[in-house]
Amino acid sequence: MKKNKTETTVEKSESTATIVGNETPDYFLLRPDVEKAYGYSHAVKIGNDIKISDAVSMDDDGNPTAIGDFEQQMKNCYADLDKVLKHYGCTFDDVVVENVFTTNMPKFLELSGYRAEI
Repeated sequence: MKKNKTETTVEKSESTATIVGNETPDYFLLRPDVEKAYGYSHAVKIGNDIKISDAVSMDDDGNPTAIGDFEQQMKNCYADLDKVLKHYGCTFDDVVVENVFTTNMPKFLELSGYRAEI
């Protein structure tokens, strides 16, 4: 089954200085059991940079959700990204790079109004 994914990179500047080369990674597991099983974390913050691996429309057990409903899959993905951003005290306004991978770009563009809302 093909899944829609969004990969996002966030950079958030803070007023405090960090010591370069001495930052400790802060890992965030959105779905700990699934992520541990596959050997990855959903996001990591090092210094002022936050890297989010991706978003796929799935439940907490890793099962696909909203099968056949592209719009709901998109909403599920962005809801997950919002949870990660909030964990780090960020919003979508802090996102500086977003890479979208989809199996249906025309449909994605058709529904891009939702994206613009957030």
